[in-house]
Amino acid sequence: MNYDSRIDVTENEGLAATGSGLGGNPLDSDNEQDRASRRWWLIAIVAAIVLATGIWFAVRGGEKTEKAGAADIQMPAVTVVVPGRASVEGEITATGSLAARRPMPVGSVGEGGQVRSVLVEPGDWVSQGQVLAVIDRSVQSQQQASQSAQIAVAQADARLAQANLDRALKLVDRGFISAADVDRLTATRDSANAQVKVARATLGQLQAQTARLNIVAPASGLVLERNVELGQVVGGGSSVLFRLAKGGEMELLAQMSEDDLARMKVGVEATVTPTGSNQSFTGQVWQIAPVIDATNRQGIARIALAYNSALRPGGFASAVINSGQTVAPVLPESAIQNDDKGAFVYVVDAKDVVHRRAVQTGIVTARGITVKQGLDGSEKVVLRAGGFLNEGDKVKPRMTAAAKPNAGE
Repeated sequence: MNYDSRIDVTENEGLAATGSGLGGNPLDSDNEQDRASRRWWLIAIVAAIVLATGIWFAVRGGEKTEKAGAADIQMPAVTVVVPGRASVEGEITATGSLAARRPMPVGSVGEGGQVRSVLVEPGDWVSQGQVLAVIDRSVQSQQQASQSAQIAVAQADARLAQANLDRALKLVDRGFISAADVDRLTATRDSANAQVKVARATLGQLQAQTARLNIVAPASGLVLERNVELGQVVGGGSSVLFRLAKGGEMELLAQMSEDDLARMKVGVEATVTPTGSNQSFTGQVWQIAPVIDATNRQGIARIALAYNSALRPGGFASAVINSGQTVAPVLPESAIQNDDKGAFVYVVDAKDVVHRRAVQTGIVTARGITVKQGLDGSEKVVLRAGGFLNEGDKVKPRMTAAAKPNAGE
């Protein structure tokens, strides 16, 4: 048997290679495991960093959200209004007492005496010269009768003196009567005639004095008071026996502040409502007080009123007086606060921060209260809840439909 002694190098290399692949180098295997382990550790570290970063951002975002939510909860929401400027009919409200516009106190102007009769009562209408009461005149009547007799005596003396003079004149031409006698008789006649006139004047005086015993109305009007009774003894210049309202005209003595009086004019109309009455009366301001009471800083505007039985002198009444038009912001009463420093409102600025603003209020109308000073109408004014705010508070303003500018702006 023949054997081939050659060795195939290629085959041996292939086997070597195969053996190397099967068995491998231990060092090479360890290096590959180290690299794989490092890769896994790197991946784990990166994942841990990413996870920590996500958690950190989540926690911070939650804190910010909580803080924002807390801030939203603490920030109050307020209703604001932009008042604009409106044309408002000026009105002044005042109160006062009713009185007779032209009161006429009536008393006794004669010698006085005992009251025999009272002819009128409060509420009666009287005419000028009408007798209100009669005072006893028995003595004066006798004096008038006596004086009438004196007139008759003086007239008789005057007739006798005239007859003597006529006869003397017929005898002058015959020389029986001198010129001196004629002059003496003429003087006697003139003196007698003068005595007649004196007697008549005295009688007229007595008659006038007697007439003054009648208490008469000085002018037509309404009897307001009667302060005399039957049998009462009155004297000349005594207290007021009757009080009349000339023509029945009344007036309201309206008490007003200095500011309101400055805006008042004679001739403007006023509506007067007596206390306890639903009826109103139209009057007119006819006089404004030229002085101010130093104690209360007020003056009086006198409002003339026509007669009406519902207007009782001494009663209390309110008046609404037209003072012309004014253009100013108008706010509801809830927007205006008051303290010891005066009236004020809260204004919200562009950064939603509240600021206190002092104002001066004016006319009160059915639409609200006008603001004379402190606002120009373009501000955002807190409409309600102003009492819970402070200077510098941050708020969430909510505009109302009424915040639109008024048509009169």
